[in-house]
Amino acid sequence: MTLPEPYRTFVAEISNGCSLGPAEDGGLQPLGWLPESWPDLGPRQPGELFPLEAAWPWEDDETVDPEDDPRTDAVYTRGSIVLGSEDGQSFWVLVTTGPRRGEVWMVSDVGAGPVPGDDAWGFEQWVRHWYSGND
Repeated sequence: MTLPEPYRTFVAEISNGCSLGPAEDGGLQPLGWLPESWPDLGPRQPGELFPLEAAWPWEDDETVDPEDDPRTDAVYTRGSIVLGSEDGQSFWVLVTTGPRRGEVWMVSDVGAGPVPGDDAWGFEQWVRHWYSGND
């Protein structure tokens, strides 16, 4: 798997993670690291296909088993790398495969979706936003 640009260049030439960052629970995670609050759902598979093409609020989906559902587990484990966490149970991920490759998504216990909406930010826009200090 090849990391999406400009994240790949950032990791190779600037920094592989840092204590500063949008994730107030530990900063920007180094490549391959996971926040302490990351759920234990098995090994990460960033080269596998990211399972979503649109936001999915699974807390409202009656077909989802809230205790154990392979579809929600796949959102956490396939086709992304973890950038950091927010408030312990929400995680910023960078999609590494599929039609949404290169976009930043938020994955939480209630669902997943592109940030800030359907017109998702790439890594650069996401970093610029938190650097500006606007929310």
